[in-house]
Amino acid sequence: MRFEEFSTQFVQQVGKKEGAISPVLVNSASFGYGDSETGEGIFDGSVKKPLYSRMGNPTSGQLESILAAMDGGIGAIATSSGMGATAMATLSLLKAGDEIISIGGLFGGTYSYFSETLTRFGITTRFFDVDEVGAIEEAITDKTKLLFLESVGNPNMHLPDIKRIADMAVAHGVVLMVDNTITPLSIKPLELGADIVVYSTTKIITGNASALGGAVVFRPIKEGEDKFKTQRYSELHPFIKKMGAMALIGNAKKRALRDFGMSANGFGSYLTMLGLETLPLRMDRIVSSVEKIVLALDAAGFCINHPSLVEHPHHERYKEQFSQGCGTLFTIDMGSKEAAFAFLNCSKLITITANIGDSRTLGLHMGSTIYRDFDAPTREFLGITEGLVRISVGLENPEDIISDFMRARS
Repeated sequence: MRFEEFSTQFVQQVGKKEGAISPVLVNSASFGYGDSETGEGIFDGSVKKPLYSRMGNPTSGQLESILAAMDGGIGAIATSSGMGATAMATLSLLKAGDEIISIGGLFGGTYSYFSETLTRFGITTRFFDVDEVGAIEEAITDKTKLLFLESVGNPNMHLPDIKRIADMAVAHGVVLMVDNTITPLSIKPLELGADIVVYSTTKIITGNASALGGAVVFRPIKEGEDKFKTQRYSELHPFIKKMGAMALIGNAKKRALRDFGMSANGFGSYLTMLGLETLPLRMDRIVSSVEKIVLALDAAGFCINHPSLVEHPHHERYKEQFSQGCGTLFTIDMGSKEAAFAFLNCSKLITITANIGDSRTLGLHMGSTIYRDFDAPTREFLGITEGLVRISVGLENPEDIISDFMRARS
């Protein structure tokens, strides 16, 4: 098993040895402080007790500690959704006049957030493909605050050279943020040099469509030199002075979570932890199934996009840097919207939905749904063709999936 190291870790961290074995669900919006002195201490940070659920929930706190340990971070913050995680992580660092460089394929919601929403607040984003490394480096200016990438392009299936981009971020003193939603356990961005990792825990981490959620994992601020101590990130310096290694967490909570309220709820975090217990088992099966399915469908004449196939432009990168697989996704180009609809409607196994990373196999025609409002040049950049179907492989027998897809095409 590729993910055996996490199997013991997760079940031991989620379960309890005494009292209730299942995680304790704290479903309260507010908390009593007992006395005024304790209340004062909670607000100034000297007393470590719950303040108010918008700022953190004890059940969410347990989830945060597990996710931080999973990625080797100093801490994490659970959020209401994956987009909530991206919004919190970016808005806690950026101000009007700052610039983002976005690298590679991009989920439609993230692209809209960067290209439409943030521009209304004076924050601009430039978009590059993963292999435009020279152009990316040339685009970095004094205003660049953030390099952003997805570990696997969703849905264009392009693979970035994360280590090379991380080295570039270090050389220029710019933060690297990685959306690792598709590849938890498979890729460890902080070990590769990223500073912040974001997740939609709704997807494979929970794995059963029961809980909307997200999370941000932070590295510690280093002693001595650190990019966050430079003038580029001067707004963070008061937090570094007060909180040291934990400054990114305090900054995100006070500059985004408190004011925008993208907070996780206790019940959602509880359900996420139940899913997390089986994540290593599910990931191992699904990434194995994906390789079997795409190989068989490619041989059968389907137009498949997945980097495990030798004709994919990033096949060598897949073998060298993605040996643990690249998640649940692949795409099929059916040639036209009509053919895509017919395929999806004829399948007996596919659940047609906008989600990914479920225990069930999911599918969606991209052009008529998530990317329907995007113009032609943007669709081309993001790899959206008229007949593109995104598939997220589930836990079903891979031979059953192959047979079902063959029947649905005929």
